[in-house]
Amino acid sequence: IRIVNPLPGTRIIGLHIPDMKRVATALAASQDAAALPGKFLENSGNLFYEEKMVWGYVLNRLKLPLDQRMDRIAEFVPHIDNWAVCDSFCSDAKWAGRLKADKPEALWDFISGYFGSEEEFEVRFAVVFSMCHFLDEKWLDRVFDRIRCIDFDRISSEYRDMKSPYYVRMGVAWLLATALAKFPDRTRKFVNSSPCPEDVLKLYVRKARESFRTRTVSPF
Repeated sequence: IRIVNPLPGTRIIGLHIPDMKRVATALAASQDAAALPGKFLENSGNLFYEEKMVWGYVLNRLKLPLDQRMDRIAEFVPHIDNWAVCDSFCSDAKWAGRLKADKPEALWDFISGYFGSEEEFEVRFAVVFSMCHFLDEKWLDRVFDRIRCIDFDRISSEYRDMKSPYYVRMGVAWLLATALAKFPDRTRKFVNSSPCPEDVLKLYVRKARESFRTRTVSPF
C-alpha cells in the first residue's frame, strides 16, 4: 500500500499484477467482453484499486477499432487516481504499437490532448504514455514540445501532503531520464533550454543517476 500510495478511502484487496492480468485476459475473452467497459464506467465511483487496474488491462486486451478504443480510454482516464493504475495501463498497451504504425497522427492527437489538462493523473497519463510509445527519433521533438508547454501551477492534485502536482513532476523527470538514455545530446539540449521547474530538473538528475543506463552520463 505504501508503494502504491492510494488516496485516502481507496479500497485495496491485495492482488498481485500477474493475477490482475490473468483476470483481465479472461474477461476480455468472455462473451460479455463488449459490455465490460460500460459496466466498469457505471460502477466507477465504487471500484477497488484492483478493479481499476483490471479495467485498464481489459481495455488493452479488447480488439476495438480506433474510434471505439479512444472513446473507451477517454472514459477510463478521468478515473485514474494513482501512479500505479496510470503506469500499468500505459506500459501494458501493446495495441499502441500497431495503431502508431497504422494511424500515428490520430493516436498522437488523442494522447497529446491530455498534456493540457488541469488534472494530475490525466497529465501523467499523457507523459507516461508518450514515454512508453512515442520516445523515438521521429517523435522526440514533439514530445519535448508538449513537455515544454506543461503549466505545473495549473494542475490540481488530491495529494495534499506532497508538492503539487508531484506525480506529474516525477513523470516528466522519468521521461527525461529515459530520453537521456536514448538521445543524450538532444535531451541535454532540451533540458538546458527548457522552462521545467528546478525541482523537476532535480528529480530528473536523481532518476538519471539511479539508472544503470545513465549513471555515468552527464544530465546537462
